[in-house]
Amino acid sequence: MAYPRSFLGLCLASFMLVAAPLVAALAYSAWHSERLAERSRSAVFNASQAARASRTLVNRIGSLERLATLDAPGLDPDLGRVHASFGQVAQELQQLPLEDDQLAALKKTMAQEQDLYALLTTAKRGDRRKVVALAADLADNASEVLAISTRVADREVMRLRADAETVQRQLVLLVIFSTAVALGLALALTRHIARPIAELDAAIRQLGSADFERPIAVRGPDDLKTLGERLDWLRRRLVELEDEKNRFLRHLSHELKTPLTALREGAELLNDEVGGPLSGSQRSVVAIMKDNSIKLQRLIEELLDYQRALHAAAALAPRKLALDALVREVARGHELAAQAKGQRLDLELERVQVNADPEKLRSIVDNLIGNAVKFTPAGGSVAVLARSSGDEAVIDVIDSGPGVPAEERESIFDSFFRGRAKAGTRVEGSGLGLAIAREFVEAHGGKISVLAEERGAHFRVALPRRMAA
Repeated sequence: MAYPRSFLGLCLASFMLVAAPLVAALAYSAWHSERLAERSRSAVFNASQAARASRTLVNRIGSLERLATLDAPGLDPDLGRVHASFGQVAQELQQLPLEDDQLAALKKTMAQEQDLYALLTTAKRGDRRKVVALAADLADNASEVLAISTRVADREVMRLRADAETVQRQLVLLVIFSTAVALGLALALTRHIARPIAELDAAIRQLGSADFERPIAVRGPDDLKTLGERLDWLRRRLVELEDEKNRFLRHLSHELKTPLTALREGAELLNDEVGGPLSGSQRSVVAIMKDNSIKLQRLIEELLDYQRALHAAAALAPRKLALDALVREVARGHELAAQAKGQRLDLELERVQVNADPEKLRSIVDNLIGNAVKFTPAGGSVAVLARSSGDEAVIDVIDSGPGVPAEERESIFDSFFRGRAKAGTRVEGSGLGLAIAREFVEAHGGKISVLAEERGAHFRVALPRRMAA
């Protein structure tokens, strides 16, 4: 099926196709209604003609009966006029759609009238007894003639009723059939119209998931094809920008690491007094140079890791997994660090199934437990809970450390943010762990937050058990 040139043309053509069977049904109904109306007019005309002719014929029979009872000269012209009128009215009745018995009664009356007229206009007119008998028979048949109109009207009414019932059944079947055809066409055309829209949606999702390898092609009207070509241009442009960004980061890393390595080596040589003995103040300066060069190198590496994490957050590979088993596995990797600080690591894990990317989820849990162990003082405790709550899976990490001030509970998830440390609790960090965790949580359609506690920190991650498409 070929597409029109524009999406509007496609919609209009689809509307016309869907409306075609309904319009055809309407036209057929109008045609049948007109035929039924024509039959009604014909029936009314026939009934009125039969009634008028029957009454006129009965009047002529009455006139003949009166003339037959009179025995006066000079009645022949009157008899002739009545006879002629009777014949004309009888011919009109014969033209009507009469049944066999009605036609037989009419012919019998016409024969009797002809016999009476012949008897009155011949020499046998003096046979009064025979004239009276014929006139009486003719008067008796007048009721049969009068019944013709009633029977014709009744028959036309019955025929109209039968035609109306037939037309009604046909129209009901036609409406059902045309509606079914229209619905079938609507469903088929809906899929036909929705196909390019679905392809555009898939293309946008492809770009949103950072899948820039597959080319984008949209079938459909010219305007939607053009939109697909623009999306493919955008895909190629994003590939170029991604390559430029990666190339920039590689060059930046190389350009920074080379002088930084030389700086670290020089600080090491000075610290080892290769160039001669150092005074106390000089040794302090060398120590500061050495520590900050190491810190700067670690920040560069973490920055590169953060860029890779952002790219990974846009391309999830979710699958069904057991959340409790994953949390237990991640917590096992922090047991030695907790034991070294004399901390207690408590796990309360319910059996929960989630649909998530295991690597990203492992990174989320690892960051939260690692931070809790790192910021909790020696002898403290860290509790990790996993449970289901309706359609969500909830992970809570609670420690007995210094906690998070209320004014920092939103900023703590920003990149490179490091909060104000309380006295004696300063722990170095890059400020990227929680930022990466938030990126991964939001990529799953979940939410990470810090809950208010009187002491210690309480981090909560809520993930949908079934990820949206």
